[in-house]
Amino acid sequence: MQWLAIAVGGALGAILRHLITIWCSPVFNGKFPLGTLVVNITGSFLIGIAYILIIHRAMLGEEWRLLLMTGLFGALTTFSTFSLESLILWHNGQPLVAIGYIVGSLVSCLLATGAAVALAARYF
Repeated sequence: MQWLAIAVGGALGAILRHLITIWCSPVFNGKFPLGTLVVNITGSFLIGIAYILIIHRAMLGEEWRLLLMTGLFGALTTFSTFSLESLILWHNGQPLVAIGYIVGSLVSCLLATGAAVALAARYF
């Protein structure tokens, strides 16, 4: 059952990531990886909520942890793509954009996770 939870969550996360990337692509005409930034911030926020609900409050069981935290958020967020896109921006002669993307991504994702943990701890 655990493998199934991971597989279902992973499939849903991958599909959601693809849809968000397509939806965000026209914003900068494909010149800035907005879709990756959006999925990483969203995933960071959601994993913060899941962390409180599943780990700290024990409101959901192990299968839910595997489905959400390992499967869904693991497939939704994409650090390897973030790394590659950062290098591509740099190699395409946009070092300041690359640095801004790296710093913006890290700070935004940390803030999203921190906000989610604080909100979930307070309201759940």
